[in-house]
Amino acid sequence: MSINKPIPDHPNQGKVLSVRGSVIDAEFDKHLPAINNILHTGPQNRIIVEVLSHLDIGRVRGIALTPASGLQRGAPIIDTNETLKVPVGKGILSRMFNVFGLPIDNLPPVLNAKQRSIYRDPPPLSRRSTKSEIFETGIKAIDMLVPLERGGKAGLFGGAGVGKTVLLTELINNVVGRHEGVSIFCGIGERSREGEELYREMKKTGVLSNTVMVFGQMNELPGARFRVAHSALTMAEYFRDDERQDVLLLIDNIFRFIQAGSEVSGLLGQMPSRLGYQPTMSTELSQVEERIANTDTGAITSIQAVYVPADDFTDPAAIHTFSHLSASIVLSRKRASEGLFPAIDPLQSGSNLLTPGIVGERHYRLAQESRRTLAEYEELKDIIAMLGMEELSTRDRNTVLRARRLERFLTQPFYTTELFTGLPGKNVSLAETLDGCERILQDDFQSYPESALYMIGNIDEAKKMTLEAPESEITADSAVTAGK
Repeated sequence: MSINKPIPDHPNQGKVLSVRGSVIDAEFDKHLPAINNILHTGPQNRIIVEVLSHLDIGRVRGIALTPASGLQRGAPIIDTNETLKVPVGKGILSRMFNVFGLPIDNLPPVLNAKQRSIYRDPPPLSRRSTKSEIFETGIKAIDMLVPLERGGKAGLFGGAGVGKTVLLTELINNVVGRHEGVSIFCGIGERSREGEELYREMKKTGVLSNTVMVFGQMNELPGARFRVAHSALTMAEYFRDDERQDVLLLIDNIFRFIQAGSEVSGLLGQMPSRLGYQPTMSTELSQVEERIANTDTGAITSIQAVYVPADDFTDPAAIHTFSHLSASIVLSRKRASEGLFPAIDPLQSGSNLLTPGIVGERHYRLAQESRRTLAEYEELKDIIAMLGMEELSTRDRNTVLRARRLERFLTQPFYTTELFTGLPGKNVSLAETLDGCERILQDDFQSYPESALYMIGNIDEAKKMTLEAPESEITADSAVTAGK
């Protein structure tokens, strides 16, 4: 909805009763505005308020979506009799919008775009597809151990600074080239700097032409941040249902959606629930997540960054988000500190699709064997730290060598970090990833130094890395191998 939208000739007009920060109470004599209706008030009707509750037969309580500074008691307030609307259509591609569907990229407004309400019901069960398909990303650790589902929801869990936004940006870069469809990036509580850098990077790499960006920035009111996910979903549903295209919806960060809801709940004076979260958190999250689905016309595949407060996975926000996901990618601070990027924890991450009936017998077997090898290595780390490799049995030593090579093979240089690392980005197919893991598990690369497998694409690049590795490292690694 445009902020300057003309008001109807015979509006339902009331008056402002109280202003408490972003919370505004209003009284209407004719009839009460419906829940989620948009009200206009203030100078030139520029202050936008959304109705959140009915207090009695004549009063409503709403939350301001734009700054309410200067608003006074007794000011006229007008019911538009409409909910918040955003533009949809092919004209929104390559553009950046705010929660109201207004361009924020300093380009002209979108012409001839349809306006559609941001509140829509999830697709009925009769329209949902029951077929499970793999959504290939070109990132080895994800495709191998945490396969994503077309039309599914995947979560990127991690604390601050472990690489969630970098991984999301890389996924946009890989998926636009690999899948025919549209990408929609929804930034909830994003820093303005991050949004500007992402826009510039996508424009530079040529993926912006098939992308829509929607931002509720960190400096905006909680009401605007709380609704921006609905705005992005409405745009995604248009491409899925009307244009019959597959959509990749990236949300950064779904925790900030919950956080904005908590702020709105506190402003409204609701009794907080566990750890101070809003009592309606489960319902609010479900209203967003259930609209992301695979239907008979197309699929919305969602990858959501989830900030985990204090790295505590028992936090209510993390638990409620987990329940909606078909795949959970957990980013480990320990692996990030060891330089193993992407810092995906293979033992905590998981996917519902990793079954023989969906991914195939070979993929399932290799993934399980890789997990088992990495889990055994994790158990042996304490013994190695106290007694050294020499005290391990021959079998355990072989397990450690395989696990360390697997860990390094599953690292990968990204296109989006080329500027910082100096390493050219790699996009690796699932077949190449499976082949590499299988050959490592069969000890084909036991004589190769671990560094040869670090930050490469397919496994054949290890031979080139071996030629370039320092002789001292090869000798040391060979000595460990020979010691078994």
